[in-house]
Amino acid sequence: MKNNRDKNIDITKKSSDEIIGHLEYHHEFYSTHLKNERDILVWLPPSYETSHKKYPVIYMHDGQNLFNPITSYIGYDWKADETATDLIKKGLIREPIIVGINNTKDRIEEYNFFHRKGKLYAKFLIDELKPFIDGHYRTITNNQNTALIGSSMGGLISFQLFFSFPEIFGKAACLSNSFWADDGRVFDFIKHFDKLPVNADLYIDCGSKENELIDDYKKMADLLNKIGFDKNNRLMTYIAENAGHSEYDWAARFNLPLEFLFGKK
Repeated sequence: MKNNRDKNIDITKKSSDEIIGHLEYHHEFYSTHLKNERDILVWLPPSYETSHKKYPVIYMHDGQNLFNPITSYIGYDWKADETATDLIKKGLIREPIIVGINNTKDRIEEYNFFHRKGKLYAKFLIDELKPFIDGHYRTITNNQNTALIGSSMGGLISFQLFFSFPEIFGKAACLSNSFWADDGRVFDFIKHFDKLPVNADLYIDCGSKENELIDDYKKMADLLNKIGFDKNNRLMTYIAENAGHSEYDWAARFNLPLEFLFGKK
């Protein structure tokens, strides 16, 4: 079995690749559940190196697209490092550790909890990655300080795991969700949900130009309200005007889920 704790770590400071802050790479992180490996990127907040405090953690899918335009799908990244740094400097959010989880060739299957590989991906996150992050970094480990964020299929798996494992993931932001997957099976999943997460925070959104997704977004927003999600929890729904389905669009509004999930106010 490969030992992830023996992997070398590369550290990148602000440089020509436009990464802001302190980013660590855990190369070829192996999953015994999925029998594959991927790079894990860990962005540390500004005060991490000079403090002894612990930090909440955000787990983000499609890690290649978060920090570096060179590795991003369309050559434009989420600017997660720039946005988080700006909000922190303005005192608008608590400082989070951001864990970018690179995708693999099995992305579509892994990012759907209704599929076998999606269930194995959940085991990878819960049994392997989260214990590794909690063991290597100063984290606040409870569910109220552990979030999932993703877009498209990454939004779907974030949404599914938020409801399936609320004792682990107490916060989630799900952008431009692929609620269409498996003929919209997620709607029946939520409609018959018999136990809502307690004291949980959920953000879902859609771009106004995402014609194939916006009706499902509206349907899900209504459904969440009907099952009473907003009574003992916080729910934010948002339509981004003139926004499409790309890293450019998600980067433009990434501040909203960060402020909602980890805002100081």
